[in-house]
Amino acid sequence: MSARTHTPPHPASTGRADIRLPWWALALPTLAFITLLLLILDPSDAQAAPAEPAITQLIERVQQLITR
Repeated sequence: MSARTHTPPHPASTGRADIRLPWWALALPTLAFITLLLLILDPSDAQAAPAEPAITQLIERVQQLITR
């Protein structure tokens, strides 16, 4: 006759997944976003020192990219 194995009871289900991500799972997309943002702003145009704020230029460039 074989003996039963004791299995620990499962914790109560809370309806959400308990997933832990490594640190780079957030760092890499953040780094990619910042890099692309810097490429959009094109620092080579910084010599002209425009009077418009940078956020206005960013919005205008996004509009240009969308309308293409």
